[in-house]
Amino acid sequence: EVQLQASGGGLVQPGGSLRLSCAAHGLALDYYAISWFRQAPGKERERVSCINSVQHEGTYYTDSVKDRFTISRDSAKNTVYLQMNSLKPEDTGHYYCAPMLDVTCVKNPGTDQERLLDSWGQGTQVTVSS
Repeated sequence: EVQLQASGGGLVQPGGSLRLSCAAHGLALDYYAISWFRQAPGKERERVSCINSVQHEGTYYTDSVKDRFTISRDSAKNTVYLQMNSLKPEDTGHYYCAPMLDVTCVKNPGTDQERLLDSWGQGTQVTVSS
């Protein structure tokens, strides 16, 4: 089965940075829009960013992370990244990556968009704390 693996999380102080990676076997990520989601305990899962397929330029961010997070691809490595700078305690949560059914992202990351796969995978934990 296809599994997306998110990695790169950890414990970081406020103001610090982390780079999350999303890798997959059996699925070419270039062909899909890819989203990053996060979920804090007791809160709903939210989409924080999305990148279009390589043939459709465009990246999108929810307001709370805009200008701090950057989503990108390395096609040669079949990997999608989420660079997170100026981290805040409210960024704490479990982060997941997921391919979208479509090749492009909806413009508003908060708008529901169908995912290609049912499984979320294991995700990676990000904790921002002093």
